[in-house]
Amino acid sequence: MPSETVMPDTTALLKTPLHTLHLELGARMVPFAGYEMPVQYAGIIAEHKQCREAAALFDVSHMGQLRLSGDDAARALESLVPVDVVDLPVGKQRYGFFTNPNGGLLDDLMITRRADDLFLVVNASCKNADIAHLRTHIGHRCQIQPLPDRALLALQGPKAAVALARLNADVTSLTFMSGNTFELAGAACFVTRSGYTGEDGFEISVPAEQAEGLARALLAQPEVAPAGLGARDTLRLEAGLCLYGHDIDANTTPVEAGLTWAIQKVRRPGGAREGHYPGALTLANQLAHGPTNKRVGLVGLERAPVREGTKIVDSHGHALGHVTSGTLGPSVNQPIAMAYLPVNHTAPGGTVYAVVRERHLPMQVRGMPFAPHRYHRG
Repeated sequence: MPSETVMPDTTALLKTPLHTLHLELGARMVPFAGYEMPVQYAGIIAEHKQCREAAALFDVSHMGQLRLSGDDAARALESLVPVDVVDLPVGKQRYGFFTNPNGGLLDDLMITRRADDLFLVVNASCKNADIAHLRTHIGHRCQIQPLPDRALLALQGPKAAVALARLNADVTSLTFMSGNTFELAGAACFVTRSGYTGEDGFEISVPAEQAEGLARALLAQPEVAPAGLGARDTLRLEAGLCLYGHDIDANTTPVEAGLTWAIQKVRRPGGAREGHYPGALTLANQLAHGPTNKRVGLVGLERAPVREGTKIVDSHGHALGHVTSGTLGPSVNQPIAMAYLPVNHTAPGGTVYAVVRERHLPMQVRGMPFAPHRYHRG
């Protein structure tokens, strides 16, 4: 039978509060994590460069936002993550992850301590499972409140602070991984100086009904242009940042993924609050003895891009692993990728081969990020 092109049914997809604006701006819309989302406006490369050179506005309202409150909220959350939450100061943010009994990653998330609660941002595809996970395991210890009435915007790039400061000059007081409440375009917003592009920037939690007004106010700034999921992916890959469901999942541990920097000393073996989270024994063993496989960066020595799922082999053709994310980096102008390889093939400078259309393309193991981070640390 001849093949038939089936157009995706978008009628069942959720729409963010900026849906009308996306269409007005001529976005190409695609299904993503149960939502209809913009993949690009002017084009992925143009939007990528806009973020690297000026400022790009992303709609990330599909992400899950929730608050944990109550006197025991921090210790309760620590029972599910190998991260120091108890000692996190008010106004500071920390990257973390939920683990399963095998030490695998259920999701990664951002945690911000506020005066009266913990503010969490989780991945869109995992948010319902994350909320159920929290309610099942710590719902008796703290209040868990999803925030579906709030949208989330990400303003990223070296000129993001200049643009946002025109709406409220006080935002410049924030440094990387800190947050506070500010009024922006008449809306009460919770703003963190963070993001997932490797650039300086902000993530802005705003009441859903005021999101479009704020987005229009930001796009009116000369430094700002809209960007979609395509550029967000190339930017985070150049920054060496994991994408859940691709570079990390329930079968990979934080140690294998190279995320041990996010496990503070107080939560490691010998620390004051070591263990007592799912998979703690597995992670303790890997921290002590090392994993058998490890996430690495790869740079292509030929121009052909190497995509997700591509098989990686050694010089004799023996299978080593596969690419978890890959693209031709618009800023670094080279094929770049991430993959999990046996530890004896992870030394920087080593050569492995990507199997593309029966050709073995040489790739060199490199440290990450591929493009330097430019966070504002004060």
